[in-house]
Amino acid sequence: METASTLANDAADQIGSDALKVEETVERFEQPVEQTLGWIATNWEGLVIGGLVATGIVGLMLILRTLGRRFLDRDRDRTSWKGIIASVFARTTLLFMIVAASDIVVSHTQIPAPIARMVDVAFIIVSALQGAIWARELILGVITSKVVEEDDRESTLANALSLIRVLVSVAAFAIAILIILDNLGVDVGPLIAGFGIGGIAIGLAAQGIFSDLFAALAIVFDRPFRKGDTISYGGVGGTIGTVEKIGMKTTRIRAVTGEQVIMNNTKLLDQEVSNIAEAQRRRRTIPFGVIYQTAPAKLKRMRALCEEALSHHDEIEIVRCVCTGFGDSSIDFELVYEHESQDFNEILGVQSLIHIALVEIFAREGIEFAYPTQTTFTSAPDGTMIMPYPAAMPVVAVAKGDEPAAAPSRTVRQAAARPESD
Repeated sequence: METASTLANDAADQIGSDALKVEETVERFEQPVEQTLGWIATNWEGLVIGGLVATGIVGLMLILRTLGRRFLDRDRDRTSWKGIIASVFARTTLLFMIVAASDIVVSHTQIPAPIARMVDVAFIIVSALQGAIWARELILGVITSKVVEEDDRESTLANALSLIRVLVSVAAFAIAILIILDNLGVDVGPLIAGFGIGGIAIGLAAQGIFSDLFAALAIVFDRPFRKGDTISYGGVGGTIGTVEKIGMKTTRIRAVTGEQVIMNNTKLLDQEVSNIAEAQRRRRTIPFGVIYQTAPAKLKRMRALCEEALSHHDEIEIVRCVCTGFGDSSIDFELVYEHESQDFNEILGVQSLIHIALVEIFAREGIEFAYPTQTTFTSAPDGTMIMPYPAAMPVVAVAKGDEPAAAPSRTVRQAAARPESD
């Protein structure tokens, strides 16, 4: 009997102990639940507002990402602005959406500081990385569109695209890491200074290469000239040629004389460059002079005669034909016209035809072109003028069948002058 009573007491004690443990366990689980329900009851308005805002933003990002991916699936051309923007939206990550939604909800409620800090840190890290991805896609999309516009696999951008892709990726994610460290409380000043010193050392070591590379990119993006354009550089008396290739370091130009001129991109941009290919009209000037014995009436008709010489060319418009002054042996004129053509050979060919037409018209009108001449007048001691040639040439009769002696024929022109007095 005593043994049975002892066993019963032990069993009762054990049951009581187990019941106490169960009660403590239930209380331990009930307390967080009650606190959570109380927190929800206190912050339900903030939760509703934050949840709605987060749902709207995440939904908008999901829609934009879906539209971007569908656009890229339908049209593989990523070189247009639509394609570039679609590519940026398509690279939005789901992790960024979730963390952004959590941060929005947390900002509308009151939660413990450690949890709020953890969410803020996660949002900083994810948003910085997402921004680097977007920036990388945008920059590479713009550069790729330039490569397509060049339509040349050997163009500057096409050759440098792989290098540019690496440089853009490294720069974008390096900036993202610096932003993350700065927001985490890390002093990034020494790190930036170290990068700056290293960059200066690399820049000084490869100064010429980088200067020519950036000059090549400036040529491609600013487009002062393109492949196939005819340019003139070096000022007066410089080189005229056609651009054959814009490389990462040099630009190759085919001169009009036939040889290939290779110029450093930096030196080429440091001087004045005239893009002849962009000229809609080419203005040409033809100076000429006529003799002083030309009648004033013919001088007044000089513009009409020049217009007649230009009348056979519809692509030419006369600008002016004026008397510019009195030279040592000529009355000087200037004919200026504009030629609507970009073909330099055609322009020179038409100018040659105009020269010939002027010669024909002046011959018909009896107008003589002036050339440098000098007449010397001498006088006798008594002041009598001594002419430089006989007053009259002798006339010799030649019988039929006889051939005259060969003698050079010469026409002598004497300018009207008054003898100087002693």
